[in-house]
Amino acid sequence: MGQLLTSTESLDISISKELEAQGVSRRNFLKFCTAITAAMGLPANMVAKVAETITSPTRTPVIWLHFQECTGCTESLLRATHPTVEELVLDMISLDYSETLCAAAGHQVEKSLNDSATLNEGKYILVVEGSIPVKENGIYCKIADRTALDILNDYGNRAAAVVAIGSCASWGGVQSSSPNPTGATGVHEIIKDKPVINLPGCPASPYNLLSTVLYYLTLGKLPQLDGKGRPRFAYGRLIHEHCERRPHFDAGRFARQFGDDGHREGYCLYELGCKGPETFNNCSSILYGDVGSGAWPVGTGHPCFGCSEEGVGFTKYIHEQAEIFTETPPAYYPGIADEKEMGVTPGSAAILGGIAGAAIGSGYMAVSRKNKLEAEVTEKEE
Repeated sequence: MGQLLTSTESLDISISKELEAQGVSRRNFLKFCTAITAAMGLPANMVAKVAETITSPTRTPVIWLHFQECTGCTESLLRATHPTVEELVLDMISLDYSETLCAAAGHQVEKSLNDSATLNEGKYILVVEGSIPVKENGIYCKIADRTALDILNDYGNRAAAVVAIGSCASWGGVQSSSPNPTGATGVHEIIKDKPVINLPGCPASPYNLLSTVLYYLTLGKLPQLDGKGRPRFAYGRLIHEHCERRPHFDAGRFARQFGDDGHREGYCLYELGCKGPETFNNCSSILYGDVGSGAWPVGTGHPCFGCSEEGVGFTKYIHEQAEIFTETPPAYYPGIADEKEMGVTPGSAAILGGIAGAAIGSGYMAVSRKNKLEAEVTEKEE
């Protein structure tokens, strides 16, 4: 008599067949599932469930609307790898409508949109890319002779949940910058009786979208959100807390201008206008674009301009210094201190970083740096 397969073994076989058809190795796929499960804040025993969700034949209907935007979020999704995110997302969902990706046009594609919304009312996920102009009854953006405001109200109120992808859909984006002539507005300001998940960023990270979709499909509920409707697993920490230049901040080492010695040596970019200390996102943790350590603005030597933070990106001047909410350095970062000031060389500081003493030294340097900056400001005012 043949031995019965356990549910886990059956799952492994089905996953292997699915992956083989897609040209993805089972090992790399499971490594990806493990990483994405951890990123969502789920326990390790959920890896198999996440993998099962990805390879499930069930497809959740999705309608993807475009309004005032540059299509950067869609383009970013289509260029992600490890494994190819667009394959995973488009295989997990039934993308019934997208102006960018649909092959049909005109009356055909509009019929597809209407049919999907009617047949799947209350069940589909609505993804919105771009801000919605509300001035003069929304006349500044029209599709098929309907305003963006009318389209959003129609399909948003019939959806199960709404995902506002990118800073444009979340807060209004660059279009909402003063004087905001079109009245560009975020989705959550219009849709009030449906859950709205904000995934800000310019563009938003495709992995944050993937994680959000996976969380919803795996557990049947939305991830925990912060006060601004953002998933806590992606937007729960300041960029500043995980930045590779953070030790220089704690040691009071700053680049003063682009191309100076400090800038070339990787010093902190705070004085050049970096908004990392007041921007919540996981850019510095998961990076961006799959091209190595330089795969985010600070990694290329440019200050973070807070694109994902309401009231920071597209609002503050690029050279304007950020507000600092915390000065306590992460314990796992080694301090970088001047030998004359602390009697510790950078090399020995790195060793001390493995134990708790590094946090104390770094905290001292952060306070010293703050006092120095305050003294400079007072001196300028006088």
